[in-house]
Amino acid sequence: MQPFRFDLCELPGETKGLREEIRAFLAEELPRIPLVKRAQTWSGSDPEFSRKMGAKGWIGMTWPKQYGGHERSFFDRYVMLEEMLAAGAPVGAHWIGDRQSGPLLLRFGTEAQRQKILPRVAKGECYFCIGMSEPDSGSDLAATRTRADKVDGGYKVNGTKLWTSGAHTAHYMIGLFRTNLDPQNKHAGLTQFLVDLKNTDGITIRPIKDLAGNAHFNEVVFQDAFVPDDMMVGTEGGGWGQVTAELAFERSGPERYLSSFILMVEMIRELEKRGGETGAREIGRLVAHLVTLRQMSLSVAGMLEKGENPALEASVVKDLGAIFEQDMPVRAHELLGVAPTIGEGSDYEEVLGYLTQTVPSFSLRGGTREILRGIIARGLGLR
Repeated sequence: MQPFRFDLCELPGETKGLREEIRAFLAEELPRIPLVKRAQTWSGSDPEFSRKMGAKGWIGMTWPKQYGGHERSFFDRYVMLEEMLAAGAPVGAHWIGDRQSGPLLLRFGTEAQRQKILPRVAKGECYFCIGMSEPDSGSDLAATRTRADKVDGGYKVNGTKLWTSGAHTAHYMIGLFRTNLDPQNKHAGLTQFLVDLKNTDGITIRPIKDLAGNAHFNEVVFQDAFVPDDMMVGTEGGGWGQVTAELAFERSGPERYLSSFILMVEMIRELEKRGGETGAREIGRLVAHLVTLRQMSLSVAGMLEKGENPALEASVVKDLGAIFEQDMPVRAHELLGVAPTIGEGSDYEEVLGYLTQTVPSFSLRGGTREILRGIIARGLGLR
């Protein structure tokens, strides 16, 4: 039995009409957005754009209609994601809720949680962040120390979450907290909770500016924050298995190879201006890598469509995608000899500048390279 697989998978022919519809929508909406902002794509928040997507039925596409979804296939959703990311649409506001928090609640949440929250997410009106990482723990989620201690009617939470993307604008966090400490099994005693960030006392959110000057990340401090019993997600102590299933949604999508796509397009345009065969071989190499990653990612979408859990395959896509994207600004600079700029210069120079500063984080978000390769090694039976 092979440890993981990437079956060839083709998009159904009926997705063509959806692709054309999305392209027409983007042609109307994106001209108002500067190219350097479009380079941020799923990191860039635009609530108005998210609401327009919700009105089109492009958030919660695969979810049941009773929760505001549209019961479309994972292939339809994949086409939507490809078009949004390739064009640099600012989908960051609803991204986490659509990609992983919504599916998590569908699988492990209570009926009351689903009815209250998911329709708002599908409308592009409710945003999520993920409370996983903590200070001094890197990507080792089993090292979680933020405690949720049982009290009358709920839990008192104390601790700190770090690198929490979008917490400053999110309505809810899915937090992974320790409800029990077993020195012999650090994976036990972890529980997920739905935390209302707008209406819970004892929570302090501090934005953290990155190298590019953006404040996507946050430190979230809990000081005797009360979380009611009915905000637990799944079962007490079941958090490790739940979060492992959740990460398959985070690690396998087209964002893992299309985050730098705007730069690739602008690179080709600059080379066309210069004429000749300059850069043709390098562009061919990049396109070949892109097509391979797309096929691997699409294979994972096919597994999700079948109801399978492609956690291992998703880790491979995420790791290889980060390598590809981090290599892009280097190749762009070498090919054209153009220096990256911030706040000035041509579209190409500004996009190059933004991604040169941003791509180092691509091997951190969604799990560090070391953690992912440990997962892959275990899948191969090497550890």
